[in-house]
Amino acid sequence: MIEKFLIEAKKQTYANENAPKIGSSRLNSKDYEYKKDNMIYHDTYFGGTNFIGEEVVYIDNQTYWAMNYYGTTLDKTLGEEAMDKALRPALMKVGEDVNVIPVRGPKEFINGEYKYTFEIRGDINCFNGIESVYKNDVKIYELRCTGGLIK
Repeated sequence: MIEKFLIEAKKQTYANENAPKIGSSRLNSKDYEYKKDNMIYHDTYFGGTNFIGEEVVYIDNQTYWAMNYYGTTLDKTLGEEAMDKALRPALMKVGEDVNVIPVRGPKEFINGEYKYTFEIRGDINCFNGIESVYKNDVKIYELRCTGGLIK
């Protein structure tokens, strides 16, 4: 149940370059929200080429699941817009790799000169992962995430 909702929510928020942001929930935050039936997904992050954020899923207005993440652009010649173009297509593939829980992208995705990888341990209940982007086989970006069910 949560996996299907996460796939829908992620494809309707940050991963989708046409998704509108909602008003900031905290000073200087960038926020996205997706609602369906009794479920709400909220993604809040700060920064650009170096950023930190949190995704939360609420069911019946109760906190149910969350993930924290921190990403950094290793190639300082690349701006936020360039990284978005490398990262978003991979994140739109969320859920297509059935061997990877749908919290980021697939295990691997190649888009022109960019290669995206995602290594994850655990399951939707408790996990941690490392996401990387390579340009011409040189690592240019890394994100670490951790999360799971909230009780």
